[in-house]
Amino acid sequence: MSVAAATRRRPRTAERLGLPVLRGHGLFVTGNLIDSAGNGMLLPLGLLYFTDVQGLPPAQVGLAMTVGQAIALPVTFLAGRLMDRVGPKAVVVWANLLSAAGFTLFLFAEGLWHVAGVHVLVQAGINMYFTAQRTLITHVTEPGERRAWFAFTGSLRNIGLAAGAAAAAGALTLFGQGSLWWMIAVDAASYLLAAACFAALATTAPEPEKAPPNTLVTRSDNARRYLLLVAVNIPYVLAQAALAVLVALYTTRALGLSASAASMLFVLNTVIVSACSTAVTAHVAPKAPRRAVTAGYLVMAGGMGAFALPAVPSLASTAWAALVVAIVLFSVAEILLGPALSELSVTLTPEAPRRVCTSSPGPSAWSPHPPCSPCCWRPGPSCRGVSKPPPA
Repeated sequence: MSVAAATRRRPRTAERLGLPVLRGHGLFVTGNLIDSAGNGMLLPLGLLYFTDVQGLPPAQVGLAMTVGQAIALPVTFLAGRLMDRVGPKAVVVWANLLSAAGFTLFLFAEGLWHVAGVHVLVQAGINMYFTAQRTLITHVTEPGERRAWFAFTGSLRNIGLAAGAAAAAGALTLFGQGSLWWMIAVDAASYLLAAACFAALATTAPEPEKAPPNTLVTRSDNARRYLLLVAVNIPYVLAQAALAVLVALYTTRALGLSASAASMLFVLNTVIVSACSTAVTAHVAPKAPRRAVTAGYLVMAGGMGAFALPAVPSLASTAWAALVVAIVLFSVAEILLGPALSELSVTLTPEAPRRVCTSSPGPSAWSPHPPCSPCCWRPGPSCRGVSKPPPA
């Protein structure tokens, strides 16, 4: 990366919005959007294609998807080892090729074991991508802009997930179930396009940060710090899983609201995170990532308390107001936590091997709740179409 690139000034509007310097990063932005849109299509396409087109039982399809995605969990560690040898760009390219192969094989899968098999491939590609993507950011951007890029790619992820789900829903509405085959084919092709975008990137490994003089940092010190990071990451993941799986049931069954209430909460969360991540990260969040994590958890605790208020019988009438306040607080917490945790995962011990830095937080950050969601899916009206994608 050139010195000129480091001294480029952002337009004033971009600076106010907290956007990083985007010039020269078109391929990287395009690849991120394509991956996110493809991930947004995975759950609706996977469920509907195998149930409505192939005629398989919904509960068994959900179980097969869960088994396939669970088998792919250890891929995060393999991706970390691969990054040690070939770097993050190659891993991201291979991840997209793997997802493309998985979606292509959707079209030839007929039995339940086929469903599990293709989801092993697709989820393995997704896990590899998100394990390597954070490190790839440090190879294609300037050191001073990394937090801004983590926030921006988080916004892109939410926009892409929403666009992918909306595209799937729109095609089904306009063209019916016959469009499922074509959507899966387009999704497979889009992953090939993303692989081409990432393959064309010019990358430069960041300079390792030197430890202070007279400071001896051992391998056990690195491991201890990363185990602490994984532990700090777990509540964030559990909260995201609760939003993805439990909020739909909580709002409809415990509070007696319509299914549209859960959908509205997910839409509001997506809009807030997509629109505000970069500005909040640049102008509101504490500059030190550790302080941002602390602030994020304090805000999230307030959001969880607001979620619980309507369950108190004497406060049942406050359901809508409490849920809106809760989702706003939850979204702000997500904005504070996501970029800060990502930054810590690649900078906490920069001299440690990449597989320790990025694959250790990976399983807790990305993998547990995608396998849970399909297994919890049932074709009842209260749960259809209201699951939130993986966290940003």
